[in-house]
Amino acid sequence: LTGVVTRVIYHAEESGYTVCLIAPQGGGGEVTVVGHCPVVHAGETLSAEGRWMRHKQHGPQFQADRILCYPPVTVEGIERYLAAGTIKGVGRVMAQRLVRKFGARTLEVIERESKRLEEVEGIGPTRRQQIKEAWKAQQDLREIMLFLLSHGVGTAHATRILRQYGGEAIARVREDPYRLCREVWGIGFKTADRIAMQLGIAPESELRARAGVVYLLDVLAEEGHCYCPREDLLPAAARLLGIGEGRLEAAIEHAIRGGEIIAEQGNLFPARLHQAETGVAAELARLARAAPGGRTEDVEALLPWAERRMGLAFAARQRTALAMALTHKVTLITGGPGVGKTTLIRALADIAAARGRRVCLAAPTGRAAKHIEEATGHEARTLHRLLKYNPRTGTFEHGPHHRLEGDLFILDEVSMVDIVLMHAVLRALPTAARLVLVGDADQLPSVGPGNVLRDLLACGVLPVTCLDTVFRQAAESWIVRNAHRVNHGEPLELPPAGAAADFFFIPAATPDDAIRATIELLTRRIPTRFGFRPRSEIQVLTPMRKHQLGSENLNTVLQAALNPGPALVQRHERVFKSGDRVMQIRNNYDKEVFNGDIGLVRAYETDEQQLAVEMDGRVVRYAADELDEIELAYACSVHKSQGSEYPAVVLLITPQHYKLLQRNLLYTAITRGRKLVCLVGSRRAVDLAISNDRVAERRTLLAARLRSALRG
Repeated sequence: LTGVVTRVIYHAEESGYTVCLIAPQGGGGEVTVVGHCPVVHAGETLSAEGRWMRHKQHGPQFQADRILCYPPVTVEGIERYLAAGTIKGVGRVMAQRLVRKFGARTLEVIERESKRLEEVEGIGPTRRQQIKEAWKAQQDLREIMLFLLSHGVGTAHATRILRQYGGEAIARVREDPYRLCREVWGIGFKTADRIAMQLGIAPESELRARAGVVYLLDVLAEEGHCYCPREDLLPAAARLLGIGEGRLEAAIEHAIRGGEIIAEQGNLFPARLHQAETGVAAELARLARAAPGGRTEDVEALLPWAERRMGLAFAARQRTALAMALTHKVTLITGGPGVGKTTLIRALADIAAARGRRVCLAAPTGRAAKHIEEATGHEARTLHRLLKYNPRTGTFEHGPHHRLEGDLFILDEVSMVDIVLMHAVLRALPTAARLVLVGDADQLPSVGPGNVLRDLLACGVLPVTCLDTVFRQAAESWIVRNAHRVNHGEPLELPPAGAAADFFFIPAATPDDAIRATIELLTRRIPTRFGFRPRSEIQVLTPMRKHQLGSENLNTVLQAALNPGPALVQRHERVFKSGDRVMQIRNNYDKEVFNGDIGLVRAYETDEQQLAVEMDGRVVRYAADELDEIELAYACSVHKSQGSEYPAVVLLITPQHYKLLQRNLLYTAITRGRKLVCLVGSRRAVDLAISNDRVAERRTLLAARLRSALRG
């Protein structure tokens, strides 16, 4: 589709998202074009590739995958182009004067004969230079976009590249196209490799080999590993790149010399993960060996005081945990649901506050922090807010040179904390402070690399209390009872038929049966019997994303069943409607929303072309190009649910999930439900999960480093 831009309706400078009207070549009425373009002005000639679609409010639109804009060639187009404020120093009146003087050659004069601009009233040497420089900047921008688009980069990605590198984009991409998959969000190795091939980089070049090796280490990090044995990495890289192992060895050595990779005992680490592992061990040694600030605590007097204040009696293991936390610099408390971990956090915070100590409570997610704040009455923050993350620099304000202030730091849900974040936290803690780490080691490990809580427990050199007594009130819950049974490898115990219970199993022989049962639970059975609202209080969980019973397909099915109204906006295959349950899928520090945050779609603001989503009591707005940061969340993977609790959970578990059926996955899923858990599927699949206690190994050396650092 080609035509002259008659009006720019909306243009987001940051993202390049554009809505404009064009007069198509060949005549006909104006056409709305929607897509990405870093700059677009009235009067320009616009060329777009894409497809037609129908917007429910605005009618037919051309959805462009690629947009290129060219300078206008007609006198009318040139005047409209200049009058739009395209070039600094030229407004409507000056545009008329220029076109009256130079006609269709106006832009040619600006570019090649700029001295002649002084022939026009109101233009002197300073303004002439200003106009010339502004025009050159426009031309440079066009050249960059043309370069990127001609090498297979889509307009949206090209806009991100331009935003990342500015006028240096061509030089940066030519120098190392593989930097794109490291530095520009949304561009993967395969895209960068395709661009590299188009730029003429040889398939066996060292640049490509080195980039491929680093990419594979990054892929393994996404799977939780901190390192890869060299003997495993070489054949994997050879398969990916089609390069001989000899060339790959040379590339690895070059990457080691360049500091991208660290080699240790035959293992290869991404440099950042090696730094994080060694740093966690060193920082814990720093904290553990130092003397605590303030007076030594009188444990024998403080525990009865806390019992009277809280109106309870601590169990023996709880007393041990409290005593350790009050007398050691670094301690760990672990245990499953209903064993009193939150009670201990409140007791420690109450004791410290009463003694005039500064207490800091924190957790990895906003939901986990909110839960601990409500349960203890003490302020709690996310780890990123505690450390004051700066999204502009990608760094934390607090660190070794600007440490946090506080006497007692209690971190909850530590199983969710990856090695990089744990390093950032520890290096920011004051040396005299006490640190208490709380978590459930039997849950799934962190989404990011490392297995921090398990490694801390396995090292054998830190004080640990494992709480295992389920308190009477919690023991009355079938959710808690079955969570512990699963964790101990015992079969589920189901309540008698008709009993007032909080745990149920719904048999389903086939995937179709499971979907029908789930829809019935969400639309009728759970709301009728328990009063939970389907779109805001019930979370469907599944072990996987793909296939019929994966979260992607379930979300499509559940959206149709629970929210059949018209679409507000569509982003590729994703359709969003008013009232949809959605999840943030990447951290966005500018908006202060984080991976896993849940919200409800409230409206599509037509004037601003933004989707309004209510999250945790406030409205977050997403421009069209930001919609790939959210997805439907009627269903989500068990891994995505970590750190969250929901009033009601429906878990699908069938033989279709057999590759992912593990005890810790089932245990994690069951413990997400606060008031109700319904399992839908096959008893055989449940039994398979319970019997499979083989936890997927994560390659880390943290436990060994801790033993060396704390015993040395």
